[in-house]
Amino acid sequence: MKCLIIAAGKGERLATTGYPKPLLPLLGIPLMERVILTAHKLGINDFYVVTGPKGRQIRQYLDSFSKDKKLTITHIINKQTDKENGVSVLRAKDLLSSDNFLLLMSDHIFDSDILEVLLQSERKPNQVFLAVDYKIHDNEMVDLDDVTKVLVEDKEMISNISKELTRYNAFDTGIFICSPILFEALEKSIATGDTTLSGGLKILARKGLLSAINIKDSLWIDVDNELALKKAENYLWQNSRKITDGPVSYYLNRPISILLSKWLVKKRISPNQISFLSFLLSLVSSLFFILGGYYYLLWGGILAQFSSILDGCDGEIARITFQESELGGWFDAVLDRYADALLIFGLTYHVLLISWNIHYLWFGFWAIIGTFMNSYTAVKYDSLMKKKLLAGKENRYFRLGRDVRIFIIFWGALMNQALLVLVILALVTNLENIRRIILCYKKNYYKRSY
Repeated sequence: MKCLIIAAGKGERLATTGYPKPLLPLLGIPLMERVILTAHKLGINDFYVVTGPKGRQIRQYLDSFSKDKKLTITHIINKQTDKENGVSVLRAKDLLSSDNFLLLMSDHIFDSDILEVLLQSERKPNQVFLAVDYKIHDNEMVDLDDVTKVLVEDKEMISNISKELTRYNAFDTGIFICSPILFEALEKSIATGDTTLSGGLKILARKGLLSAINIKDSLWIDVDNELALKKAENYLWQNSRKITDGPVSYYLNRPISILLSKWLVKKRISPNQISFLSFLLSLVSSLFFILGGYYYLLWGGILAQFSSILDGCDGEIARITFQESELGGWFDAVLDRYADALLIFGLTYHVLLISWNIHYLWFGFWAIIGTFMNSYTAVKYDSLMKKKLLAGKENRYFRLGRDVRIFIIFWGALMNQALLVLVILALVTNLENIRRIILCYKKNYYKRSY
């Protein structure tokens, strides 16, 4: 599907920043680039961008960006910048009149989930579909004085849309899937003197050709002023969390790692470099364990916990700066397994220094086996639980992962209980593996694989 992006506005409320609004950096990445990359994540590669006659800087940036990302970006110039956004959309008629297309705003930041739902929804031909937000009360992401309001009637049909509506039940997110019928409606609306996009949409609504798609709990924001820019930054950081976070990550590590990531992202440190730094901290931690004595055990535990916190930063920064990759995820996973083995080996050696009992090796052995299998079984277990989350059957799910294991090591080091840590890890990790196997078996998860 092709994608049309509107970027011909004046952006006067953010003019003091010194950037054309579409190029305004949001955590180091221009607003428009974020919009394009969000759509690109879902396989869209063909973009049409409408800019004004003074948008030369925007077009130059996009030319360089498209070569770097291997995207196709076609420029459309709207010379009537004194008119509203309906004129900008109509300028694309000759290029997008043969098939459905995605319509986005260059200054609307949103969850990729919204696009995914919109693209996967059942659509009738010759209709326009608008992603709407039904959270109209106490929605801190929305400027009530500026947002376009929507009235949705039975069967998700939109009956009216305007910024001036007094009776409404949803907000316009600025995310559409359009058929070429939109161009006909805009021509009729502009002929009457209404040059807004909403004017054309009203005509479609009266004909029953404008439908609403519910974004549910997904978030979006129109970055129209400095306050909205700050809200967008906070939203992106909160959205950098993972749904697979365990209890320690969710309640302890993430609040700290996000603060750390806010500093690291300004230093231009890559996610892979952070992954390696986290591994080095685990290596130093294991060396402290080997040295023996409570003082070294304590510092080893502190470093291990800090490495666990830092290990969350690589993913946060990768997600927020669109640097996620299969190679990066694999590299992080490999380093984590080495780090896990080093930490447990260091603890086992520490225990043997205190009391040379050969039987204690068994606790270290089963702790390493349980830890490695814990990571291996997580792939299938998380996949199953994510499906339940997407189906609305769960809000969160129990997960005993690396965050919990390293916190146990930290707690044991603090309490000077290295042997007890090995015993707990040996029991808990292997019992958790058995629980996951039973759960997946009951859900017939593997039935399709054989």
